[in-house]
Amino acid sequence: MGYLLRTAFPAPSIFLARPEAVPGGRALAVKDLLDTAGLVTTYGSSFFRDHVPARSAEAVISLEAAGWATVGKTNLHEFAYGITSQNPHYGWVPNPVDPDRTPGGSSGGSAAALAIGAAEGALGTDSGGSIRIPAACCGVVGFKPTHGLVSASGSFPLAPTFDHVGPMTRSVATCEEMLVALVPGHEPARLESPAELTVGVLWADAAEPAIGAAVKRTAEAFPARQRVELPDATAIGPVFMHEVAEIHRERFATSPEGYGDNVRTKLGRCLAVTDAEYDAALRRRRDYREQLADLFERIDLLITPTLPCPPPPAAVDELAVREQLIRFTFPFNATGAPALALPLHGTSVQLVGPPGADALVLAAGRALA
Repeated sequence: MGYLLRTAFPAPSIFLARPEAVPGGRALAVKDLLDTAGLVTTYGSSFFRDHVPARSAEAVISLEAAGWATVGKTNLHEFAYGITSQNPHYGWVPNPVDPDRTPGGSSGGSAAALAIGAAEGALGTDSGGSIRIPAACCGVVGFKPTHGLVSASGSFPLAPTFDHVGPMTRSVATCEEMLVALVPGHEPARLESPAELTVGVLWADAAEPAIGAAVKRTAEAFPARQRVELPDATAIGPVFMHEVAEIHRERFATSPEGYGDNVRTKLGRCLAVTDAEYDAALRRRRDYREQLADLFERIDLLITPTLPCPPPPAAVDELAVREQLIRFTFPFNATGAPALALPLHGTSVQLVGPPGADALVLAAGRALA
């Protein structure tokens, strides 16, 4: 059973440490949404405070078989339903890069553990931006693979058709190595130069000027580039909310007091989604996927901001900034497309490919880093 590892930061712990981790292995931090055999796995929830799984998540098993050693479980937003990692049960995750700002979420502990050098790689989950948002806030690399490419078995679900498991690291090369271990038969792509690709520049003017300028500067590495248009995916939100409601409906009905205020409020909204709203949003999701597929008929990759603004203050009301911070990440959960958050030019830039183009997205990121 793990213990709380306190840090030099004023906020509470980043992760539950595992002192018996295999010596000599590459240090792996695991988001506490993924099961780890013999080690407390709380899902960030009071309901699972003493939960010790008998079997690890498939992603953990795969990485440990490849020589990674799990050194701890990283703190997260309760049930992974939030983008600040302000956890009322286990403490708020600090941002090692800027303690006055949020580390992002829900995989905030994984990003923070990487930022302080406590691990070489980390596992996160991403249902609306939960790998990429904290990667952007803490200045690390975060990759959301194509939906279903990495097994989500042994990860507590948030919204199953939006949920992704993926690697977080300090370099794209390590991210590629982790994906090879996570996906049988996966091979990194070879890319001699960004000049081989045609890219679309998306949403640069919808972000704050400095962030938009960084996106455009990144795009300059690709001689074949063009500005493209795609709406945000806000209208698909009721599908996500309906799926969340189905996961928590029974527990929420019997024990609402076990949830923190933030997640309890959001679950109440999810449970209010009607069947008609859900069905309409499903149709919009199908249309959105077709729009994205049409874009990828003309280009190889998209370049977008990861966040529209700098990380908000550490004490921000998550409900007030949630929709803003997931604006550029959620669309690729709705479509299942692979997306990489990469620290470049003083901010985080997102590279996106069509579903299945994971190796190409990572190769492009490696060429830029």
